[in-house]
Amino acid sequence: MTIFHISAECYPIAKVGGLGDVVGALPKYQNKLGETSSVIMPFYDNKFTRSNDFETVYAGKLQLGMPMDFRILTLKDNDLGFDIYFVDVPYLLFKDYVYSDKDTGRFLAFQIATLNWLVQLAEKPHLIHCHDHHTGLIPFMMSQCYAYQKLKSTPSVITIHNGQYQGWFSHDLVHLIPPFDFNNVGLLDWNKIINPLASGIKCAWKVTTVSPSYMEELKYAANGLEFLLQSESHKCVGILNGIDTSVWNPKTDDYIVKNYTTQSVESGKKANKLWVCEQFGLNPKLPLFVFIGRLVGEKGADLLPFIFDSVLKSKKLSVMMLGSGDGNVENQLEGLKQSHHGYYNNYIGYNEKLSHILYAAADFILMPSRVEPCGLNQMYALRYGTVPIVNSIGGLKDTIIDVGEKGFGIRHGGPNVHEVVHAIGRAIEFTEFTEHFKKNRKLIMQIDHSWDASAQSYINLYHSIQP
Repeated sequence: MTIFHISAECYPIAKVGGLGDVVGALPKYQNKLGETSSVIMPFYDNKFTRSNDFETVYAGKLQLGMPMDFRILTLKDNDLGFDIYFVDVPYLLFKDYVYSDKDTGRFLAFQIATLNWLVQLAEKPHLIHCHDHHTGLIPFMMSQCYAYQKLKSTPSVITIHNGQYQGWFSHDLVHLIPPFDFNNVGLLDWNKIINPLASGIKCAWKVTTVSPSYMEELKYAANGLEFLLQSESHKCVGILNGIDTSVWNPKTDDYIVKNYTTQSVESGKKANKLWVCEQFGLNPKLPLFVFIGRLVGEKGADLLPFIFDSVLKSKKLSVMMLGSGDGNVENQLEGLKQSHHGYYNNYIGYNEKLSHILYAAADFILMPSRVEPCGLNQMYALRYGTVPIVNSIGGLKDTIIDVGEKGFGIRHGGPNVHEVVHAIGRAIEFTEFTEHFKKNRKLIMQIDHSWDASAQSYINLYHSIQP
């Protein structure tokens, strides 16, 4: 089966969040299972594109209020484990960022150029897999736009990685979409505005989310799409994400200070923890708690300054924070450096190497998320013997069982300061049961969250909708 994944992100080319990790791994594992799975993404001006060589496989034109040239590029030397194609629309997509506040035209051009290329291929794909609202108009255009009628019988799937972002834009811009029967304009609309994610849900053959619990949650909290998802529930399914265990492996990870296995986990984590504590002025004798992620409300980041200020007064733990986002939260976290010197530090920004070292060094990772469709951080943490402390929501609920329920992690009942502070207290107590804590480390490193099972689940779904 020939599958094309269409996405705004793909690790290691361009990654903003979990979407990039998923699209950078799922095709690789589908290929291992005997399929032919590729990725189509925008051609950005970033470190990856500046460091590699490309060749043009197609050149064409698109209309977006005016004619524009575009190219489809591919890597000359590719060791990603899947073929990847880049849509080059120079004035719109070739930027040093992935997202901006002017993305309607950018991602419309990306989707139109993608379909202009796919429709002329001698061998049509067996399935198109769209990811999030940036590609949400593709199922509509495949089924409704006159130019793409050759793709009308090609099955499409859309995966909702985060239902809060939907790509809304005014009906005044509907003329930018290639011509279609205007009697069907309702397929684009939700609440009197063009909504690409809603359109994808209506027009795709199947709709997936990145965990079973998140699919159920969306039916009651989907930023306005609740009724639509309830109405389309017959074609909706939640499939838990996996992680790329070739990238996230403490035995072989080139980023970390010292590699380790279940047999050498104590010495390995100790070496990585010592490095972090030396670099950031923390006490290696104390339990190390980390937060890694975007400083946004969905992640509960606004709670962090108050949580850290409360727990650090005990001087029983160290905290290291890696992330960026809300400027207010960044400033509050920066302020903690002085009031809790020697017990708290942070790195404002994104640093892939440091994130790997923190997973290897930490005793616990904090995820007080308000919304967590799947969550990958908790799976990475388990792989490195780091205990997740999570809110009981979405994929966190699907992957973490509390130690009080004969499990291996710590769950709390809501994204608020009191709940998280109490959970951290439980975590500190857990470390005092030394042998049990060490045994748990080895246990969680062996939990299998690889992509193998999830990739097969997607393939089964694809086969179920083949015409």
